[in-house]
Amino acid sequence: MSTVIIADGKINGKPIVRAWESFSGWYWFAVEEVEPGYFFGFVIGTCPEWGYFSEKELMSLAPFVWEITKRDIPYVNKEAKP
Repeated sequence: MSTVIIADGKINGKPIVRAWESFSGWYWFAVEEVEPGYFFGFVIGTCPEWGYFSEKELMSLAPFVWEITKRDIPYVNKEAKP
């Protein structure tokens, strides 16, 4: 499997449309909003992977999960192997 590079507001060249982080070190990076409130993107957690997630589900975990502001997304730099 190839390494996923997250830098300059993109994941392997795809623009990040929204992103969230948590106190536990998990990250959710949305590259597409498939329908209102539902996203496809890359999750860095126990096992980094591409998949679908909902904003409602993430917000139910507040205050332990929060959205990364659009102006801060370009400064998030990560590498992961799915």
